[in-house]
Amino acid sequence: MTRVAAVDCGTNSIRLLVADVDAGTGELTDLDRRMRIVRLGQGVDRTGRLAPEALERTFEACREYAAVIKEHGAERVRFVATSASRDAENRDEFVHGVLDILGVEPEVITGDQEAEFSFTGATRELPGRDSYLVVDIGGGSTEFVVGDDRVRAARSVDIGCVRLTERHLLRNGVISDPPGAAEIAAIRADIEAALDLAERTVPLREPCTLVGLAGSVTTVAGVALGLRAYDTSAIHHARISYEQVRSITDHLLTATHAERAAIPVMHPGRTDVIGAGALVLLAIMERTSAPEVVVSEHDILDGIAWAAAEDAPGQRPR
Repeated sequence: MTRVAAVDCGTNSIRLLVADVDAGTGELTDLDRRMRIVRLGQGVDRTGRLAPEALERTFEACREYAAVIKEHGAERVRFVATSASRDAENRDEFVHGVLDILGVEPEVITGDQEAEFSFTGATRELPGRDSYLVVDIGGGSTEFVVGDDRVRAARSVDIGCVRLTERHLLRNGVISDPPGAAEIAAIRADIEAALDLAERTVPLREPCTLVGLAGSVTTVAGVALGLRAYDTSAIHHARISYEQVRSITDHLLTATHAERAAIPVMHPGRTDVIGAGALVLLAIMERTSAPEVVVSEHDILDGIAWAAAEDAPGQRPR
């Protein structure tokens, strides 16, 4: 049994998992799992740089996580950074800040590495050896992975809920509320072009079980299930139909900010970007003809934890 800490720092959120991992039995036992919306990718698509205020929000979360990691006595720590920090000219500021706070250097991974971690985390506990298409809809990018007991094809493309929202709905610091038909069409065009790109590498139309990851997918699932509060146990491995996803996406794209914020399962940090995220999921289901999506609460974060325990010596916090 190895006690590990895994940190996943994406474009919109930063998440921590402290867990006991038993590689022999294939069991991963959560000790602490938490998430904060820090919007690290704020403005990156436009400026190419991480904003000072976004860095400070991220470092504040890292200070909180450092205390949790120390409290639980994690033996190995792995910190993975994804889309926003890959794209930023000043990512060294981010790397040095994390190192100073947590005592470990963040790994700025490629999109393909991100996809493999996501696939492992999402499918390791699913029964049998079915063929899966895992889609991880993040803030800056979406990862597509096809595999069974191993990854067979993977591709990361630059469509994420934050990136699409900022690119098409943000004008003079104000987000369209709700977006107009032309703005929605522009988002959809970007998504379709990205799916064309992904399909050059990943057989999206191959018969597979569609598994959806990350906040946009889990939020749509919470709405579909009619939850009065976010409930991980109810959402994990829920099956949401195409008809439900289409109806919810239509509602989210026509609702005002206040109406979206009033949805019980809506995290405040997702209120402005959930419409774009749901539209990515809907377009994927249409492209693949998937009748439903299996929603997983276990994703890249769990994959990082497995990697920390099994594949590498990991880093020990100072």
